[in-house]
Amino acid sequence: MKIAAYNLSGQGSFAQDKPALAEAIKTSGADIVLLPGTSRVRRAIGAAALCAGAQVDTNVVSLAIDGEAVTAQRWLYRQRILVTFSRAARPWVIVTDPSLFAEICAKAGVEPAALDPAPATSSRTKVNGLVAASGGGESTIKPDAKLLFVAGAGWTKKQADGATHLDEAASTITGFLAKSGASLGSSKSLVDMPEAAEAFKFMSHMNQVGQTGATPRHAKGLSTCCHGEEPHVVGWRFIGERRAVNLDANCGWAQGKADVLYVADAFEVMKKVNELL
Repeated sequence: MKIAAYNLSGQGSFAQDKPALAEAIKTSGADIVLLPGTSRVRRAIGAAALCAGAQVDTNVVSLAIDGEAVTAQRWLYRQRILVTFSRAARPWVIVTDPSLFAEICAKAGVEPAALDPAPATSSRTKVNGLVAASGGGESTIKPDAKLLFVAGAGWTKKQADGATHLDEAASTITGFLAKSGASLGSSKSLVDMPEAAEAFKFMSHMNQVGQTGATPRHAKGLSTCCHGEEPHVVGWRFIGERRAVNLDANCGWAQGKADVLYVADAFEVMKKVNELL
């Protein structure tokens, strides 16, 4: 049984990536093709696998090889059930969790080859120029970012002077996002607050992390003004290194849910961080 692995990084278009991936699957002659689940790969792999006559599965977190038998594992039902499955069809394209791609390739004994798609030569679309987007603002959800920054309801609470500082909180958060390139997450409590909707226009329920939200996959995560209760922390299960800032030394993060807990005022901490950045 032959196994091949490819890495597709950087920027590219669907018109470039689809034929390149399809050609790689066909010419490799491999029974199993491994790819990292980056946003670029996910955009084109469905169409590429169809063109190559291959079957494809995504979000794979583990791979076991025993002779000719190959089994994969992935989470289902909001990461509550871990299933083990296999396919008889070949070629079988397996798109792994991006953070686990190198580890899975190493276990399979294969070195990923870099794909460098050529510019698309045939297209009915003519680009006459680029116009900057307006009105919608920059996206705060960045799946490929190395850091997840989570804001909790504490940003809306009264501070030491007895008043709330929503505009200051919003500018501090957006300032950190702009300087660090982090992806923004939120607790359910914060996105459900009507009083925060005006100041936190850059945040929506799409940013929610937790049991009823998303389960992002980033190398590192920083939680601020969030107590770290289980319904929220369940969305952190794939975050590699967890750190939290909270004034409560007995919050949920202190119960073994964070690698490092800073017992401090998030307003002051993040102001200092922004200054250093």
